[in-house]
Amino acid sequence: MKLRSWACCSVLWLAAWLAAGAVQAQTLEPTQAQLLRADSAQPPAPGDPRWQVVAVPDAQKAPAVWYQLVFPLPDGAVQAMQDDAWVLYLPYLYGGGRVWLNGQLIGAVPETSERNRVRWERPHLLALPPSLLHSGANLLQLRVAASQAPAAAMLPRLVLGPQSALQQQFDQRLFFVRTVPVITVVVSLVAGLFALYIWSRRRGETLYAIAGLVGVIWALRTTTFVFDVLPAWAWPIWRLVYHASNGGFIVLLSLFALHLARWQRPWLVRLLVGWWALGPLVYVLGGASPGAEEWVARWWVAGLIPMGVLAALVTVLAAWRRPSAGYIVIAAVFVLTLLSGVHDYLMAVQSAWFAALLPQWSAHRFFLLHYGANLLLLTMGGLITLRYVRNLRALEESHRTLEARVAARELEIAASYARIAALQREQAATEERQRIMQELHDGLGAQLFTSLLRAERGALDAPQMSGMLRAAIDEMRVALDALGSDESDFATAWTDFRFRWDARLREAGLATHWRQDLPDEALPLPPHSTLQVLRIAQEALTNVLKHAHAGAVEVALAWNGGLLHLEVADDGVGMAAAGGSGHGLANMHARAARLGGRLRRLPRAHGCCWQLELPLAQTRDGLPH
Repeated sequence: MKLRSWACCSVLWLAAWLAAGAVQAQTLEPTQAQLLRADSAQPPAPGDPRWQVVAVPDAQKAPAVWYQLVFPLPDGAVQAMQDDAWVLYLPYLYGGGRVWLNGQLIGAVPETSERNRVRWERPHLLALPPSLLHSGANLLQLRVAASQAPAAAMLPRLVLGPQSALQQQFDQRLFFVRTVPVITVVVSLVAGLFALYIWSRRRGETLYAIAGLVGVIWALRTTTFVFDVLPAWAWPIWRLVYHASNGGFIVLLSLFALHLARWQRPWLVRLLVGWWALGPLVYVLGGASPGAEEWVARWWVAGLIPMGVLAALVTVLAAWRRPSAGYIVIAAVFVLTLLSGVHDYLMAVQSAWFAALLPQWSAHRFFLLHYGANLLLLTMGGLITLRYVRNLRALEESHRTLEARVAARELEIAASYARIAALQREQAATEERQRIMQELHDGLGAQLFTSLLRAERGALDAPQMSGMLRAAIDEMRVALDALGSDESDFATAWTDFRFRWDARLREAGLATHWRQDLPDEALPLPPHSTLQVLRIAQEALTNVLKHAHAGAVEVALAWNGGLLHLEVADDGVGMAAAGGSGHGLANMHARAARLGGRLRRLPRAHGCCWQLELPLAQTRDGLPH
């Protein structure tokens, strides 16, 4: 199977080689022509003695010249042209011109005029009318005009033959000298602007700025292969932009290499920028004349070659010192771009030894720098893209590290807050107990001491002694209920209070009715506040027992809208009939005010009703909530 595949491939390669040889055999590629220096619009006479033989290709320092050559056609070739017409292929015709076949004009490429300037980089394919061709010798005459860049009339290595044999050659050159530059302009401009945008967001990344400027400047420089005809007024501006972008490209590449190798020297940067500015300055001061154009194209551009050598050497040294795939590739591409630039310079100045070294290649004037530069730009783009990706990964890693540190720090802070909160709760509980103990000392202690003094003087009878002892016991029990509670235990303290007082009220012959509407979650009421609420309720119930002469009492406790509501109502004789004196009501109002609440007497047909409203989130004696 492998042998059969190899045999098939060999046959195909042989067929392709034979076809290429057959195509080459069908075409004519003259190596000599006759030259006549004249600027006439019509072709000179074929027998003019001024005609002289020159080698093709040829270049003359003249506004326009004439070339003529004779090519033979064998018998029967004209009849074959009915199916496959013959054409004239011109790889370039920078200044334009006209073509005559056997004394008849068959085609014209626009030349420079007062209104327009031309520089035809693109190839041309002109049809040879079969009606003008005949067997034997045929005369082809060409008027070749000079362009201002280069300022010479240049005849290329032209080819005659069937269109089927030359169309592919024409299409290939048109693709490389026209389509590729158009793509280069668009891609370089977009990529350059994108790199500059990234640099605008990350000003510390100088490589992005240099790479972005290189892309934009190279897009401007490549337009020389895009525009063939320009208005006369725009020509000097366009050439100035071309020279500035040509030098700027080399200088910025050198700066890129220096920055990449971390070998920036201020004096070297100033030297590079100064030489960059010299070329456009000479062109402007020279009035954009052909002489200024020639000096810039030959001598100033020659000064850019050492800059390219410097850039290549710096990248090679960087790859030597820090060997990595990225540095090695960029160094190799820099060297390749340098060689392509030197190649283009030698071809542009029509170097004699270069033409002698590569006669066939130099005849086609195929410039390589914009292909080497495209490869270099792609490599630079890949390098800074990898750099950008590495920076993003490093940034993401730093973010993850920072997030982990922040999370750990938050846990530490939360633990610290929890410890502080626990300490605050312990301190608050301690302070609450101390305050309750102080109140027991000031209240219950004073009451027992006073009772003791009266008892020693014999000023108390048995019922009075019993009442004072009962009041002291009630005070102590209320204090113990509050002291044994915490912020989440108010309901328990209230239940104990209700249990004791319900039994006492029933012993006194009163019917009791207790209502309670509290939420399932704990109420935020500190122990000291709990003590004050229980004392207010105790004082109200004590007044009912002593003064109301009531038959029933109703106690309601509810939570509504952030307020704690406590109501104590009886069906007794009311306050006006009950009379009495003392500090009980004043104490009740004082305790309610201390809690930030309000105590008021509600109107009632029979008996008396006291209501306490306490905003639990604003208690003055409790911790803030």
